[in-house]
Amino acid sequence: MTTQDWVRPVTLVGARVRLEPLDERHLEELARVAFDDAIWRWTIAGPQDDAGLRRWVEQALANARSGTEVPFATVDAATGRAIGSSRYLSISPEHRRLEIGWTWVGVAFQRTGANRAAKRLQLAHGFETLGAHRVEFKTHARNAASRAALLGIGATFEGVLRRHMVMPDGSARDSAYYSIVAAEWPAVRARLDASGAR
Repeated sequence: MTTQDWVRPVTLVGARVRLEPLDERHLEELARVAFDDAIWRWTIAGPQDDAGLRRWVEQALANARSGTEVPFATVDAATGRAIGSSRYLSISPEHRRLEIGWTWVGVAFQRTGANRAAKRLQLAHGFETLGAHRVEFKTHARNAASRAALLGIGATFEGVLRRHMVMPDGSARDSAYYSIVAAEWPAVRARLDASGAR
């Protein structure tokens, strides 16, 4: 089984957000929310202007065509506008494992439940439709907000990979890893549902 046989582009619909396959048509809406430095502070690459956003989307789409990633636009259900993005990546069909990453929403939509609702959709699809054994996440070890959010959805902290990546300023990034495994999903799903992440 190839990556593209296992994880295909799909639209995932919830009450708060809809995840739909990322496309260049999302560029204009994403440009309204993508240029706050706080969004990209802890990432290895991030749009700083329209040209940077276009390159970021083009790279995501190239990765999708090559079968290594499945990128989504996160669309606000109330307005129908794209407010961020997320992806499946590090997809390993032979081990039934994938990562949820490159996740961001515009600053105005942070702490509104949009990100949590998007995670719930991706996790449900991963475990219930794809039959994943494991869904993993990684973040900069110094990104306290992201680390707290991952613990908040019920992910388990697994450790830190030291000097794992190189940041745009040339500094070495330590990456903190988290995961949810299939046996944990029912409890995680109940926790997310209780928090209103639908």
